[in-house]
Amino acid sequence: MSLFSASLLDSVQHSAFLTSTLAVAVAEIGDKTQLLSLLLAARFHKKRAIVAGILLATLLNHAASAWLGVWLGQSLQLWLQGDAARWLLVAGFALMAVWVLVPDKDDDSVDTHQAWGAFAATTVLFFLAEIGDKTQVATVLLAAEFSSVLWVTLGTTLGMLIANVPVVYYGQRLMQHLPLALARYITSAVFAVLAVWILLS
Repeated sequence: MSLFSASLLDSVQHSAFLTSTLAVAVAEIGDKTQLLSLLLAARFHKKRAIVAGILLATLLNHAASAWLGVWLGQSLQLWLQGDAARWLLVAGFALMAVWVLVPDKDDDSVDTHQAWGAFAATTVLFFLAEIGDKTQVATVLLAAEFSSVLWVTLGTTLGMLIANVPVVYYGQRLMQHLPLALARYITSAVFAVLAVWILLS
């Protein structure tokens, strides 16, 4: 591999990691999984077990989502002609820009899983909550764009931790001070910029 190729690969990897981290960290503010973190922290005292559950659930869910995204991105290039695949990605990010403006509501299903303990309850509930969630769809789209399971998974997982770990430890006080409406607008702008970037690239 030439020096130029290696440098280009590093640039793509850094872009995939940083973009995934930023997009998910901001998208997660006020998301149902962040509200779930708040509920879990209120029910269980073992904060590190909750964080470990969030980490495991996110890694499993987002690794599968990123793999699906890469497969979709590559398959669309084969199935569709011309710029159709690019237009689909642009449409996907544009729809995400609108979807993230809709606030989520909390799900009080934590009580039914309390007997499992903090780690097991968090892992299962977080994994299930992420299915069809905004951040899972974002992970699929990001992986389709960057064609990287590893860096998108690491980036989106870090983004989830950045958004949720403070809520686990500082709970309601933090949630009261988070500018949820502003975060939704910033997230929408991030996905809109990604849509424009794909359109122009």
